[in-house]
Amino acid sequence: MNDKLSDYKQGKQSYPNSYRLWPLSGAGFESLGVAGKPVEVPFPEIGPDDLLIRHDACGLCFSDIKVIAQGQSHPRIFRDMQKEPVVLGHEVTMTVIGVGDNLRDRYHVGDRLTLETDIVTHGKTLAYGYWFQGGLSQYSSIGPDIYDSDLGNNLITLRPDIGYAESALTEPWACVIAAYRLKYRTGLKPGGTTWIIGTGDSRPFTISEGFSDITHPGRLLLTNVPTDFRAWLTERADQYGVDIIDVPETSNLPLESVDDIVMLGANPDLIEQVSPKLGQFGIMAIMANQPMPRKVMIDVGRIHYSRWVYVGTVKEDIADAYQRIPVRSSLEIGGSAWFVGAGGPMGRMHVQRAVQFEGNPSIMICSDVSSLRLGELCNSFEDEARAKGIDWLCLNPNEKDKYTKVMTPYFEKGFDDIIMLVAVPSVIADAYQHLAVGGVMNVFAGVARGTMVSLDLSDVYLKDVRVIGHSASQMSDMQMVLSKLDAGQLSPNRSVAAIGSLNAAKDGLLAVKNTTYAGKVVIYPNIKEMPLTLLDELKDKMPSVYALLDNGEWTNKAEEEFLKIMLP
Repeated sequence: MNDKLSDYKQGKQSYPNSYRLWPLSGAGFESLGVAGKPVEVPFPEIGPDDLLIRHDACGLCFSDIKVIAQGQSHPRIFRDMQKEPVVLGHEVTMTVIGVGDNLRDRYHVGDRLTLETDIVTHGKTLAYGYWFQGGLSQYSSIGPDIYDSDLGNNLITLRPDIGYAESALTEPWACVIAAYRLKYRTGLKPGGTTWIIGTGDSRPFTISEGFSDITHPGRLLLTNVPTDFRAWLTERADQYGVDIIDVPETSNLPLESVDDIVMLGANPDLIEQVSPKLGQFGIMAIMANQPMPRKVMIDVGRIHYSRWVYVGTVKEDIADAYQRIPVRSSLEIGGSAWFVGAGGPMGRMHVQRAVQFEGNPSIMICSDVSSLRLGELCNSFEDEARAKGIDWLCLNPNEKDKYTKVMTPYFEKGFDDIIMLVAVPSVIADAYQHLAVGGVMNVFAGVARGTMVSLDLSDVYLKDVRVIGHSASQMSDMQMVLSKLDAGQLSPNRSVAAIGSLNAAKDGLLAVKNTTYAGKVVIYPNIKEMPLTLLDELKDKMPSVYALLDNGEWTNKAEEEFLKIMLP
């Protein structure tokens, strides 16, 4: 290792008078930077409770594109962007270059860090790259809002020898990990609000668990509940101190939201009307034994962001809807899995996880409308998948004859898992029809709240299918990624497709917006100027770096050689 790279890794440097960053002052790419370029700003001062950090690498995410598209109306933007521009970049790795007096026993110059992006401070959930200055800047300061947040310390200390790109990609990988670790309630929310709605079904309903002296809702809303069941509920509510509120009309709920809605029968109109009243982590239990007369328009964006889920049973016991088939988020071991839109950066991560982690499916089908991206995906993982005995297929739906012929037998049998990486309502609706009995669709693609999709919810209670969704990650997910990385069981570097300097960030974000690459774009904010460059292009531009790739994939050795050349 040369002296320049060694000093860089140890954080040995003098503070500059200024540094560069990309401000976003509103919606649209024209609001990114000034005249399409980053700007120069004064170097931050260090206070006694601050860390000065250098951003070493920043992955670009489609979430960044949403902020650019929506600007001030984005749900995570809490300030006037014209007055205080946002600096994007939440997939980051950093090095400590300065330590405030009050932190010298906790941190030292040269410490390597990443962080859990969602930061809860003073009861409000903020985020790095949204509220706090993100990785599309050379430097920043970090204060107690981050290292002493409501949840503790959001900073994660890294091994000094970990790669910059691979540690920056810990965050998106944590989101992928989290998608298969989702937990859902197996009963009415204790102390919560349950709304029971009758539809004319007069079967003898009951609740065998979840409505007792041990655990029960704190509030019960009743609408058109059959007489006998209402009497049963009222008696127990009186006994356990549960408040009962009569709601004569479903269109006039006296509360903003509820935790559970129990629908006594199959009524699509009512389901559509009352579903928006589900709160965060809300569950609707459908108690019916006959098919619905039509499909139901469901807000899949709220399944993704609010973690709604629809459960059901043909039996009369409400507890059975929650417990008989608990909501599963992990892939069915030995099952069949279909990855829809698998060729994109996040799709590649889902596929890599399914191949490399324990508990593989026995069938993996990857579909994407880009033959280029699909080909790169297959080249990366097909041999590894087949070596594990996985029946592996890559198919482009635009090649209609071949696609229909190959997929028909799989459609007839149905899939145990469908991983939805495409935020297109018609694609979601079509794929849903191909879930097997007990199958799970995981809507990972960030469909906006209010995205309505027509689904046959009869399948929820007649076939026990479930639709789940996910957004973001937790500290434990980040730690799992790092433990897998340390154990050599996961290589985030395999996700890298293109690299560039801070000046290339706008081109990189446009590439993300236009789904140009199969993998991730990684920006190195503190290197010499370099345009956005595909790894394949390094063969001619930086042959010594290209020689250290592993079958065309980024490696830590390639990164070290790259930094030897590109550090100023």
